[in-house]
Amino acid sequence: MKIKQPVSFVIGIFLLLMGLAMLILLGVLAGVFPLLVGVSLLFTAFTQGRTVTVILGHMFIVIGCILVTWGLYLLPYTGSSILYVFVRPLFWGLISIFGGVCMIYHGFCRCVRMKDIG
Repeated sequence: MKIKQPVSFVIGIFLLLMGLAMLILLGVLAGVFPLLVGVSLLFTAFTQGRTVTVILGHMFIVIGCILVTWGLYLLPYTGSSILYVFVRPLFWGLISIFGGVCMIYHGFCRCVRMKDIG
């Protein structure tokens, strides 16, 4: 299988490894979300066209909203370590929302539309 979107592949591998590290090494349940997003990005790396990109963009926005809500609920319990901030759901929720918006815009970009036509 040929990698059609190398940027999605690299980000997907990074998030997959980070999610596994959060789950296994740190024991944080919020590691499930970067793990799922990483697997989804790896799936999009091998597909071409805008349908998958737009659907996953909407899915990432919904996941991001759930994580932001969870993160705001946990905000009073934050620690003092900078690592603690990066494993919290509020950070990953904002990243997921912005990534979902980026995926939706990219789904309607000329570079993707030209691939669907030709």
